Parts: sequence; structure tokens; C-alpha cells
Amino acid sequence: MNPISARLLTARSPSRLRAALSAALALSLALMAAAPAHAQFKLNTPSTVTPRIQSNQELDSKASDFASRKTTADYIVAVINQEVVTRTDVDRRVARIVQSAQGQNLPPMPELRKQVLDLLIDEKVQVNQAKVLGMDVSDAEVDGTIEGIAAQNQMTVQQMRARMQKEGMDFARYRNSLREQLLLQRVREREVTARIRISEDEIQEVIRKDQDTDVEVSMNLAHILIRVPEQASEKDVAQLQAKAEAIQKQAAGGVNFAQLAKQNSDDKNTAENGGVFGSRPVSKLPELFIQAVADLKVGQVSPVVRSGAGFHIIKLIERENASKASFTQQRVRHILLRTGPQQDAKSVMERMLDIRRQILDGQASFPQMARQYSEDGSAVRGGDLGWSSPGQFVPEFEKALAQLQPGQVSEPVVSRFGIHLIQLLERREVELTPEQKRESARALIREQRFEATYADWARELRASTWVELRDAP
Repeated sequence: MNPISARLLTARSPSRLRAALSAALALSLALMAAAPAHAQFKLNTPSTVTPRIQSNQELDSKASDFASRKTTADYIVAVINQEVVTRTDVDRRVARIVQSAQGQNLPPMPELRKQVLDLLIDEKVQVNQAKVLGMDVSDAEVDGTIEGIAAQNQMTVQQMRARMQKEGMDFARYRNSLREQLLLQRVREREVTARIRISEDEIQEVIRKDQDTDVEVSMNLAHILIRVPEQASEKDVAQLQAKAEAIQKQAAGGVNFAQLAKQNSDDKNTAENGGVFGSRPVSKLPELFIQAVADLKVGQVSPVVRSGAGFHIIKLIERENASKASFTQQRVRHILLRTGPQQDAKSVMERMLDIRRQILDGQASFPQMARQYSEDGSAVRGGDLGWSSPGQFVPEFEKALAQLQPGQVSEPVVSRFGIHLIQLLERREVELTPEQKRESARALIREQRFEATYADWARELRASTWVELRDAP
């Protein structure tokens, strides 16, 4: 899928480099540089920054992946300038990859170990290059990243550290790993992006092709599945259909779709996410679903439809249309309570639940509670964040927002910035401005060229570095 409308303000960039290896460490990292309080939980937009270049290995919110693993005999397997890679380094990375594979096919172990060694060498080479360029990651940035990971796991940093210690993990190694990954990400963003040259003619060609496309290219849907067993009798089928129609009536009447999905959907892959599939190209959605929402507006729910699996109730959350170059915007407000050494996650969560209860009971309005309690810069506006575009917020926030209908208030949402309470005010379809089309086209071209450009840069950098491979003693 190449249309530029599907790339508008997503700030999502490629993560396909050595896909089998990248699965090992899968946390989406947001660099927590100083920013106004109201903007700290928002992602940057492509109109102001280049897409984030994710590393071959990203940071992981699971501290256990950085556990020290003892081996009976360790030795050096590679020397890179003054740095070394040991057998234990390879063992740790291989173990994480195998643990994260979750049934995916991996290369035979000898080939996997060779690929891992190549990856570790590349990382050492690139870290060295970052240091040559004078790049660094401050203690404050590492601390901020660790605080975010702890918050995602609903713990304080002290609790996370104590848990790691109890499980025999090396916190210092964990911290150093985070620092190195931040540095790798930074040098790749700088060096690879600078190599990609995009002409105005190329931008206009992408825009022209996009305008020639007359199909809807991407949608975000949610569904509730009432499964029909293969050997179900006509009576059983009728009862299940009646159940689906009753649920559809509730959803169409404004009952929280996400809660209905969690309580009723037989699709275990999506039920816990409120039935949400996430934004997907139309080509990767069932034709039945596409037809069911063809005449719906964003936020509406389809009638019950039947598939081979059973009965579905489908909700249209977002739509991106190539011919109109449009996308869905959402107007939202929130309350943010931060966690920290003096405010542990459990007590902050209880406080937020009480705030939510007061709002739902009509004891106070959402804006009133935001002005009184929110620790975000938007508090003075009653928590109003204005209109947002796809991908503008951190993933946890986006996920919760997608499950809401206008007027609804979310359950408390944990992100790396604290605990949020979110209210969706309204949704609308918006066409791209000419400048947004240009920036989206530029981001799309950059994404398409990234892998080849990264490969060239990494190969040239390694060729200019002294690397010695060593056999086992």
C-alpha cells in the first residue's frame, strides 16, 4: 500500500530490519526529552520531524530479558576496535530471541547464532561511531526511560529494581543496555536519514499516483464475534443470532463497544483489546467486513453479519481514503496523574478511579476534575487536547481512545507518563492540506528507502572498522 493518506501524521517508521531478530526486544520507545507538560505524552508529527528509525533491536519493557545468564565457560568471540563480544553476549541474545519467537520459524541454531553475532558486531561498530561523533545519552534520559517502563508495568522504579534483584537480575546491566539502545537509535536516525535525498519531482509523482487511486486504502475496525459451532443445530444458530442482534442493539444504542467485546466476543485475539484490529490496508481485511461498513460513518456500528465463523458486529473506528486524501481526527480531553517515588502506581490508580467515579456519578464534570487534579499542561483548558490525528499519541493512549464512542470516559490508562483518564468528545473526517500531502509523500519515500540506505551505511561503517573473529578455545 503506497497512498500518502495512510501515512499522515503517523510518525511510524520501518521496523523490518532483520525481522526475526527484532522480535526479541519489542517496546516502542519514545525519547523523553524535555517538552511542555501538555506535549510530553504526544508523539512528534512528520511535519516537524523525520520518522523515527527503529533499531534492529528495540528496548523491551520486560526487564527479565536483561537477566544475567551464567555459562560454564565464557570466551571472546569477536573484537571490534577496543570492544569485545563474548560467547555469553551471544547466548543472552539468542535466548531472548527464542523466548520471543512465540512459534515463529527461526533459522537453525548455528545460523541463528551467526546472525546474532553479526548483529552484535554491527551494534558495537555503530555505538563506536556514535561516540566518535560526540553523541551521548544522559543519565536523565536513561532514568526517564526506566521510569516509563516501570509505569507501564504499574510499578515504581524502586519496586521494579527490587523485583529484578529478587529474580537474580543485574540492574546495572539492564540500565547499560537501555543506554546503548538509545544511543544506537540516535545515531541511526541521524546518519541514515541524512543519506536519503528526495527531490520535488519524486514527491509530486507520489502525490499524482495517490490522486489516481480511487479506493479506500486503510481502515481501523473493531468487531464482536459470536461463534457458531460447526455442528450447531438450527435452534442453536437461531439462539446465537438472537444474542448477536441483542448485542448489536446495545452497541448501536451507545453502550461501550469495547466492554461489550470483552464480555461477549469469542475472538480471543481481539476481545481483550475491545475487539479492535488496528489500522489495516483494505487488502488485508475480510471482504465481508469491508462491505458491512461501506455506508457507515466513523463511530457507527454495522448490522449483524454472518461469516463461516459465526455472527459479527462491526464498528468503524477510523477510515483513510486515498481518493479524498482524508483521515479521521479525534477531539479529546484527559486528566493525567503522574507516578513517582512519593506517589506509587497503586495509590495513584485508586485516586484516578475515584475521580472517574465522581465524573460518571455526576458529582463533578470532566473539565472541573481536570482543572483541579490533572498534572498536565492542558489542565487549565479542562484537559482539552484539541483535535488529534492518527498516531499522534503514545500507543497506550491511542488504543484506549480507539475503544471509545463520543462522550464516553475511559478506564484509567497507564502510560510511561503516568495514569490518564480520557474522554472522547467527537470524531470527524478531514482532508489533507497540500502541505500535509507533501510531507506525507516525503515520509513515505523515506520509509521505502530506509532499509536499503541503512544496509549500505551499516556495511560501509563495518568495512571501515577493525573486526577480528575468534574461534572457541
